[in-house]
Amino acid sequence: QVQLVESGGGLVQPGGSLRLSCTASGFTSGVTFRTCNMSWYRQAPGKKRELVASITSTGSSAHYPDSVKGRFTISRDNAKDTVYLQMNSLKPEDTAVYYCNAYTVQAPHEYEYWGQGTQVTVSS
Repeated sequence: QVQLVESGGGLVQPGGSLRLSCTASGFTSGVTFRTCNMSWYRQAPGKKRELVASITSTGSSAHYPDSVKGRFTISRDNAKDTVYLQMNSLKPEDTAVYYCNAYTVQAPHEYEYWGQGTQVTVSS
């Protein structure tokens, strides 16, 4: 049973920083952490879940929406089966539950997994 366990959320003042971690375990069926593209999503109350960062399986490429570009950095350590999200210059509008996502295609199957989420609150 695949588990993605997020940590590192909490309360931070505007302008502050947090680093989220997501550690994966339990992969089977030829799927490993190293074969997965990893992403962070967030969902604020009353809003749809949105992508905030993604990174390829090798870590060679990352993508960010304009809302976080230049402030958030995604990285991964394939030796530790862990993906990180460094969040700097946090704003109140970054307040949300942040979710870790793993996705891979092992033809003809697609596999997608979600963590349980970690709360990030940006407030003075």
